[in-house]
Amino acid sequence: MALPTSGNRNLNTPDFHLPYDSRLVARAKSLRQNPTPAEKKLWRDYLRTFKFRILRQRPIDYFIVDFYCAALKLVIEIDGDSHFTDQGKVYDFNRTSILEGYGLQVVRFTNEEVLNHFESVCQKIDAIASTASAVLQPTPTQNS
Repeated sequence: MALPTSGNRNLNTPDFHLPYDSRLVARAKSLRQNPTPAEKKLWRDYLRTFKFRILRQRPIDYFIVDFYCAALKLVIEIDGDSHFTDQGKVYDFNRTSILEGYGLQVVRFTNEEVLNHFESVCQKIDAIASTASAVLQPTPTQNS
């Protein structure tokens, strides 16, 4: 499957809003209403009350990402079996490249990791959030 490409992907200013295909809104709503078991667990048991606002099934460009945190410029993807085929790997690589072109960090976990190593997944997300929030915070000015 060929990925669509967007023109100006490197607009990374404070007032920049990520583009999305409005035709994906209904599909995103359907995905929110019918999450996979791994998505449901990660949302219900961790991300719903995360220290930064997280959106589920958020359209960005021509994609729907599983979880998106605007404050951290972070995309969290939960990968099922289709992601491990040769075609799935190429698609994910290209998709990640496009999302990174918007200045987003993309982190991927497998269904198995979320369901069987949940604490480790949460710790990794916490570490990414700590690093990202430290980078995004303005540096205090020092008085001489």
